[in-house]
Amino acid sequence: MHQTSHFVAASCAALLLLAAAAQSAATAQSGLQPGGKLIELDEDNWHLMLQGEWMIEFFAPWCPACKNLAPTWERFARVAKDVQVQVAKIDVTTSPSLSGRFFVTALPTIYHVKDGEFRQYRGARDGDALLYFVKKQQWQSIEPLSAWKKPDTLHMSVLSYFFKLSHTLKDFNGRLQEEYGLPTWGSYALFAIATIFVGAALGLLLVCLVDFVYPPKKSQRQSFSESQDNLTEGLEDLATEEIEDDGDAEENEDEQRESDEEEPEDDDDEEDEEDSEDQAGDLAKQEQEADSEPEKTGNLESKQAGDAAPEKTEQVRKRKPRKGD
Repeated sequence: MHQTSHFVAASCAALLLLAAAAQSAATAQSGLQPGGKLIELDEDNWHLMLQGEWMIEFFAPWCPACKNLAPTWERFARVAKDVQVQVAKIDVTTSPSLSGRFFVTALPTIYHVKDGEFRQYRGARDGDALLYFVKKQQWQSIEPLSAWKKPDTLHMSVLSYFFKLSHTLKDFNGRLQEEYGLPTWGSYALFAIATIFVGAALGLLLVCLVDFVYPPKKSQRQSFSESQDNLTEGLEDLATEEIEDDGDAEENEDEQRESDEEEPEDDDDEEDEEDSEDQAGDLAKQEQEADSEPEKTGNLESKQAGDAAPEKTEQVRKRKPRKGD
């Protein structure tokens, strides 16, 4: 009988432990905490906000405004259970991917989530204003985030991984300087070299992927030796063309020089011809003047004879009266 009672007591204790464990597991799985306490979300359980109505705060331990809001946010979490609203907070220092997923640029940032629709709260940060916002459903007057900004989309998930990668690299840089004593310039040089190698590897992978998806034609394929031979032939042809161009240029220069030398002789011949023409013209003028001189002398004599005749007639006329006397 005594053993039976011990066995029953042990069974009851085991059942109680199993019930408590099941309840704690259910609570952890749902992300809820009993008594309307504040819920902490992270990168693993953030998808719980996609169902039901939530008020989410993004904060950081070093943020002064977040520290001032903390007591008000805890009181709001206790009273929000009456209106069936879950209140949670997310630490961006431990969940950097969520800050990228929600595109958080200032702290603290508050979001209202209702059945997968996200709206940013920009009102007053006191308990009464927060409670009035969810109780009177003032969130209906706020435009929800557009499709390309929704945190549960694929491109925002990719952006969240970049935020997480940057946070990881920041922690690794701090560890290099604190634990291994690496100077700042050394860590920067290490990151620069790693960036170059990673970029080269990604570029090579992209080229191989493009070559695999769009393979070149057979006519475009050629070995390295063939390409070198073609390059050599092209350089030789180019050199030959340059030599021919230089030869043509020299020939043109020689021809130009010869033509320049011949031009003065032509000018001298033209000047001689002009001089001879001028001399012939002068001789013709002299002959014409010589021919015109006798005519001029005859005209002068005739004029002189005409002048003398009137003088004689006047003398005769004067003498006639004397004979009358």
